[in-house]
Amino acid sequence: MSQAVDQTPSQTDVRMDGAAGLRGEREATPGSAGRRRERLMVPKADFDSYYGRPVLNEPTWEAPDIGGYLFLGGLAGASSTLAAAAELTGRPRLARVSKVGALCAIGGSFYCLIHDLGRPERFLNMLRVFKVTSPMSVGTWVLTAFGPAAGCAAATEVSGLYPGLGRAATLAAGAIGPAVATYTAALICDTAVPAWHEGYREMPFLFAGSAVASAGGLGLLAAPLSEAAPARRAAVLGAAVECAAAARMERRLGALAEPLKRNRLLRLGEALSVAGAVAGLTLGRRSRIAAVAAGAALLAGSACTRFGIFKAGMESANDPKYTVQPQRRRLAKRGAERDLG
Repeated sequence: MSQAVDQTPSQTDVRMDGAAGLRGEREATPGSAGRRRERLMVPKADFDSYYGRPVLNEPTWEAPDIGGYLFLGGLAGASSTLAAAAELTGRPRLARVSKVGALCAIGGSFYCLIHDLGRPERFLNMLRVFKVTSPMSVGTWVLTAFGPAAGCAAATEVSGLYPGLGRAATLAAGAIGPAVATYTAALICDTAVPAWHEGYREMPFLFAGSAVASAGGLGLLAAPLSEAAPARRAAVLGAAVECAAAARMERRLGALAEPLKRNRLLRLGEALSVAGAVAGLTLGRRSRIAAVAAGAALLAGSACTRFGIFKAGMESANDPKYTVQPQRRRLAKRGAERDLG
């Protein structure tokens, strides 16, 4: 008696122990492409760390101290450079506003830094050495050179004494100002915080633009309209550089830019900077009220940008995937270069 032959494709495998087991769905049988999708053997990447803790230790910096330090340092440096330009072009009231503003800002920046350090002697201890490879060491010496020059420039301007010394101090502070405005970008990019470290190319330009916009805002806020032309140009230039650098950094960082893109302070800062620059360039030419409003918007926009950068960095440090993804990209790139070489 003949036996019927089963024409159905076999769905069993024989294991080494002789027992038959069902075949996993990872193997597609002939003619099953339209009926069943192949199961992926590699699970989706999971970036959880042991016990759900971050891969990096979160920096102990506090937002009010370090955010204020970043903002006020940028304002002080750019204001000193604007003061030097106003001094050389015969705009005494704009020069006075910028000198006094720079001194107040650098004083506040010093306070924020020392308050975060905990004890004033920690700042003095950093002056025992000078390391070109350390942004903190270089920044400490930059601040030490800038502070007395900015103080002398403002004091001689307000008192009217020793005008020659005051002019020399103004020019010296103006020359050091760009370093004061941007060295904090190198400082935070030298850390392991992913959103800061990977943004090292654009961060100095972003900080420079934000600082110049804030200095222009201070000039619009306090200087008369007849002398505010350099402040208006600084506001427009600073806002343009800030927005361009932020857009380029977010585009280059890809998925790592997620904390930056969803940070509301950064979005608000960009909007305020653009609105202040446009208002200062148009309505601020003729209306004192519009100039004051534009200056306040520019200052607020710069502050939001610095605090937003700080908070986005803290967020990227707390999520393991923002640490793991850049490492995997670097390893893949090195492997490709090794294969090609």
